Amino acid sequence: MTKERVYVKVSSDFDSTGYMQPTSITWSDGRTFPIETVRDFRPAGTADNGYSGDCFTVLIQGQEKHLFFEHLDPRFNGRLGRWFVERAEH
Repeated sequence: MTKERVYVKVSSDFDSTGYMQPTSITWSDGRTFPIETVRDFRPAGTADNGYSGDCFTVLIQGQEKHLFFEHLDPRFNGRLGRWFVERAEH
């Protein structure tokens, strides 16, 4: 079983230290769900997967989910990155 990235719209706030706090997630069909809390944050990239990004463990509707922020190439001015969730492919 492989995992597929599903890119989503995420609203987030930035505090005075620059910490990015996701506050809600919106699916492509327009459904929006508030993020109740961020339980954990950690870098998600490793040398073997070639991924540059972060993983936020969030609580949505009482369920723990992983929300990823993918850092984009810094040569793309004005674009910091994009958000995705992983969905199992069968």
